[in-house]
Amino acid sequence: MSAFFLFFLFAENEFIKASTYEKIAKIYGENAKKRVIGLNKLMVSLQNSSEQEKLLKVNDYFNLLTWKEDQDVWGKKDYWATRMEFLGKGAGDCEDFVTAKYFTLKQLGISTEKLYFTYVKAVEYNQAHMVLSYYDTPKSIPLILDNINPKIRVATQRKDLVPVYSFNGDSLFLSKQEGLGQAIPGGNKKQNPKWLNLVDRMKEDG
Repeated sequence: MSAFFLFFLFAENEFIKASTYEKIAKIYGENAKKRVIGLNKLMVSLQNSSEQEKLLKVNDYFNLLTWKEDQDVWGKKDYWATRMEFLGKGAGDCEDFVTAKYFTLKQLGISTEKLYFTYVKAVEYNQAHMVLSYYDTPKSIPLILDNINPKIRVATQRKDLVPVYSFNGDSLFLSKQEGLGQAIPGGNKKQNPKWLNLVDRMKEDG
């Protein structure tokens, strides 16, 4: 087997840089490294899968991690962890679950025009919550990827959630149960400084 073929095979299967494994192990330990390697293997296996299969498997993978408040994980009241930080700690709050799922699905080729961070009110807990919404088309009733209810359901089946607004890297929307709702002038730059900070730190993560 030629060296060129080996390089091509490695590059084709590398969604996460090999150097990242050792960086994660050094900061968070060997179990964290295993989680990152596991994610890379999952992504490789999903390269040619349907969007529905990608949604299901990515949602299931990250829902294996533990929900904890930012104060317990990071010693801060509100901290948006990067995907690698979330995998490193093995725990995080709802924003961390959504961030990890969003960027993994994006890396797997699902258009960000279909993926939105959605703030909701979790009725049962009477508190703010975040889920990932997938719109097959802009007018579709979205599928909800959530860590409270691990099963993917259409939004109209989630009577326990009251949508507030949605956004992705390009835009910010008032959220409705059906469709993307109404765009808010000015986009997300002024509305979501934590999103911009998160993206900058993800670049540093590699």
